[in-house]
Amino acid sequence: MIYSHEVEMMCPVAQGANHGPAPIPEEAKWVQAKEVKDISGLTHGVGWCAPQQGACKLTLNVKEGIIQEALIETIGCSGMTHSAAMCSEILPGKTILEALNTDLVCDAINTAMRELFLQIVYGRTQSAFSEDGLPVGAGLEDLGKGLRSQVGTMYGTLAKGPRYLEMAEGYVTGIALDANDEIIGYQFVSLGKMTDFIAKGDDPNTAYEKAKGQYGRVDEAAKIIDPRKE
Repeated sequence: MIYSHEVEMMCPVAQGANHGPAPIPEEAKWVQAKEVKDISGLTHGVGWCAPQQGACKLTLNVKEGIIQEALIETIGCSGMTHSAAMCSEILPGKTILEALNTDLVCDAINTAMRELFLQIVYGRTQSAFSEDGLPVGAGLEDLGKGLRSQVGTMYGTLAKGPRYLEMAEGYVTGIALDANDEIIGYQFVSLGKMTDFIAKGDDPNTAYEKAKGQYGRVDEAAKIIDPRKE
């Protein structure tokens, strides 16, 4: 350690206050976090790239400073899906400090990692008051049975009005309109269920019919339009 001349010439004065860091809530315990291994928790965060063309929702499950589980969901940029694929290999096994300083391939994922790091080290995790935290695998619960991200895709113009394209239930195949051309419901097909039916032996047409559903007052519609063609 190198000290300046001014510091060398100072007389020593004892530091009286040394109470350590304020405890933070972690998995139903109050922890004075002094090292990376003192950090545990599961939480989510959102990041965006510099041109704000795409975004990432990142979910991490950290146990004793080590990332045990990572869920990477991206939207808005085709290249980000490949970045997410690489990131799923990069993150598990790293400490949160390593992950913060690792190139996670995509700006949006890097930004999400920064936001999660802040939540985790300040004790603002989703599992802060859950005894023993959440098990590894809890990150998948956000995806539901079909293991697909919850995506909402809508489009609208002043000239022609709104178009529902994708809802949490699935890919929108029809928009139900009343006599005033106002939306009163929609039809959809759950692509996750459809693929499961095909995998179990159904032919594609049968699987498509079994995976269809509707929401709202579709049966009362004056007409139903295809949101991608009409």
